[in-house]
Amino acid sequence: MTNQEYILIVDFGSQYTQLIARRIREFSIFSLIVPHYAAEEEILKNRPAGIILSGGPMSVYDEDAPDISTEIFSHGIPVLGICYGLQLLSKKLGGRVTRGEAAEYGRAHLQISDNNGLLDRIENDSQVWMSHGDLVEALPEGFICSGSTEHTEFAVAENWESRIYGVQFHPEVYHTTEGGKILSNFAFRVCQCKGDWNTGAFADEAVEKIKNEFPEGNAICAISGGVDSSVAAVLVSKALGKRLYCVHVDNGLMRLNESAKVLEALRDKLGLNLIFVDASDEFLKKLEGVESPEEKRKIIGRTFIEIFEREAKKIPDARYLVQGTLYPDVIESVSVKGKSVTIKSHHNVGGLPEKMHLKLIEPLRELFKDEVRALGRYLGIDEQLINRQPFPGPGLAVRVLGDITREKLDVLRAADDIYISEIKNAGIYNKIWQAFCVLLPVKSVGVMGDARTYENVLALRAVTSVDGMTADWYRFDHEFLARVSNLIINKVDGVNRVVYDISSKPPATIEWE
Repeated sequence: MTNQEYILIVDFGSQYTQLIARRIREFSIFSLIVPHYAAEEEILKNRPAGIILSGGPMSVYDEDAPDISTEIFSHGIPVLGICYGLQLLSKKLGGRVTRGEAAEYGRAHLQISDNNGLLDRIENDSQVWMSHGDLVEALPEGFICSGSTEHTEFAVAENWESRIYGVQFHPEVYHTTEGGKILSNFAFRVCQCKGDWNTGAFADEAVEKIKNEFPEGNAICAISGGVDSSVAAVLVSKALGKRLYCVHVDNGLMRLNESAKVLEALRDKLGLNLIFVDASDEFLKKLEGVESPEEKRKIIGRTFIEIFEREAKKIPDARYLVQGTLYPDVIESVSVKGKSVTIKSHHNVGGLPEKMHLKLIEPLRELFKDEVRALGRYLGIDEQLINRQPFPGPGLAVRVLGDITREKLDVLRAADDIYISEIKNAGIYNKIWQAFCVLLPVKSVGVMGDARTYENVLALRAVTSVDGMTADWYRFDHEFLARVSNLIINKVDGVNRVVYDISSKPPATIEWE
């Protein structure tokens, strides 16, 4: 989306680079991340309103330290260096950077000596978050120091004439209490951004772009029922209309009535050209007797590709494949080390583009997950699909531990429906990253009525998370767990014991397989 104002973020390998982009977008300003070696090319191609140099894990004096051309400062575009970014710009512009006597991590308090620039409206003695080994020992000519901390003399450096700024701490993290204001000052006060990027503008521009780039031929899209593929399909359908053929495959491993809900939300309500394929028998036959989680995944992946290819051959003049690739996938596929590193591809359906020779349409590749959800609401997609919690590609196959049978899947589906319904009834569904049931490959003795039973054990799992990389178990009220346990045992034949998983990630994973 480079025909509008945006802020370019140059990545030097910081774990917080994506967070910088997110914070800028919170101001309704579009942002793009590029590796350091591509910055100059991007600036010349699409002049940004401002440039932010990210932090990074290396020293500016390391032999293979990421670098940029000094020319980046010669275009008259405002620059903000963060941590490594400050050290690098200081070194490039004639300042002096040295290794600190000791690395500084964690909280510090900012003492402001000049609040006429980047620190306008910033509270003195506010908390900032440090994470650095090197530090700036002498500023380049033309710079002033406007903020310091107990251990860092040049915590904030500014050159008002050149509009080049730097901070030694990380304003993008929430531990820096005034960090949002500092980034806002850079975006609005320094870069003079208008802040007019929004979901509607993105949708309109994306639709026009797709119309222009793909004027002929048909497109196909695999619809799982997840938010990414659903939003991508609806957006592309606004541009291509009936030239987009969506394929929804029921693999027999979905939750209760899931296919029916997908068809109602996307075909019946929004008019998508959607083909429904019931392939449950085919999948379950191939999975018969398979216990290995990895083998399950491989069988499901191969079978899906076979079925999707089979359906695609029935579509006339199919030239394009629509996928719900998101911006984090794109960013993570690019190495900060340099162009020589092989860039991995991100495909929702592994192998399809290479095997089918279709050109990709990825309308969401510049959006984060929350932005995709906002776009979905703008497009009128059912809220249940928009807010759907993450669901594994292999479906319930990795939640039935051990071998898979139709009977076990039916037990798991019924229990899972009760569990999720109770979570929604309690008003806590959106507080939980992921909740689901797992059918364990063990049985236990129980008593129901006057008879002894020997039935299945079911585990409940619920976690909180921001991105799925780490997760903590959700603290349900005990009465809630008691109610869910009673409902499942009383209503689902074949279960006589319910347990709750209180493992965090790490050391456990979110899914059991």
